[in-house]
Amino acid sequence: MIETLRVELGDRAYDIRIGEGLVARAGAEIAPLLARPRVAVLTDETVAELHLDSLRAGLADTGIDMVSLALPPGEGTKSWPHFTRAVEWLLDQKIERRDIVVAFGGGVIGDLAGFAAAVLRRGVRFVQIPTSLLAQVDSSVGGKTGINAPQGKNLIGAFHQPSLVLADVGVLGTLTPRDFLAGYGEVVKYGLLGDAEFFEWLERNGPALAAGDVPKRVEAVRRSCQMKADIVARDETEQGDRALLNLGHTFCHALEAATGYSDRLLHGEGVAIGCALAFEVSARLGLCSQESPSRVREHLKTMGMKTDLADIEGNLPDADGLIDLMGQDKKVVDGRLTFIMARAIGEAFVTDKVEGAVVKDVLTDALLRRGVDPV
Repeated sequence: MIETLRVELGDRAYDIRIGEGLVARAGAEIAPLLARPRVAVLTDETVAELHLDSLRAGLADTGIDMVSLALPPGEGTKSWPHFTRAVEWLLDQKIERRDIVVAFGGGVIGDLAGFAAAVLRRGVRFVQIPTSLLAQVDSSVGGKTGINAPQGKNLIGAFHQPSLVLADVGVLGTLTPRDFLAGYGEVVKYGLLGDAEFFEWLERNGPALAAGDVPKRVEAVRRSCQMKADIVARDETEQGDRALLNLGHTFCHALEAATGYSDRLLHGEGVAIGCALAFEVSARLGLCSQESPSRVREHLKTMGMKTDLADIEGNLPDADGLIDLMGQDKKVVDGRLTFIMARAIGEAFVTDKVEGAVVKDVLTDALLRRGVDPV
């Protein structure tokens, strides 16, 4: 069974298709968008080895020719050198403004390929075929594209909406347990920011999701995408409500920078730790109950996920150093850092009135729990 959601953005509206077997029927899904039967696919080497032949066959079933470029896997690919390589390859392939670029991979490929499509010939259309849970529930929807800079994550990019999203939950079976759980960090985020009932559903069904229950995976992706689609339709360029989707991300992006955008910390792991820290700060400010951060961490621990700075291997900066890295966040306005805080599980809000001393205390305590001196 294939579920269909609609991101309502006027003449730029598009469908999100969710279910099993969508890679195999990609040709039938994409063909109505094409001016000529040819697509250019950007992917990474890991996804290419696992799934590129299936995508090629699915496109060939409807007579669509495919050219592809496989970039190295990992967050380091979201950089100027690989972005330049991708754009110049697309130009070499003579991709025209009426053509389609296909982003076939996780969030790194989706962000980079979307940004390449946004600037190529001042904008060509693209289709997202996300192959990770994180990309299916978050980065493939909403049109945020970009690359990282030495100064911080996602500081270079553009809003460029896809023309279609195909979320094939069947490919999630090839993810490592760690990669699946990293994506689950973004799923939990949706319950925490605006749907307490969904968080309760995850508390009951999270272990089955991780164990491979396909109908529950479809439901988790559907509910996550529906929430994001609704928010994006209200606030496409993050002037208001869309900032709620950054719950946990201010902490996460600082931690990713501190760990060099490496495998020491995957993005979804940083989101999970960031959500726990955001609830801890909220509790210390008296915004939510003391039980809320404990409940968040308990569920993450039940799922076998990272929940605290103590779970990150290697050195980290001290609290002041982490706060400096947080200051490079895109949500800084007039020098003030915007946080997503919570009044309860399922009730997040945006504010720039968070006491810096409280944030520093929370980070200092978290660093002390590591059992090593921060350097």
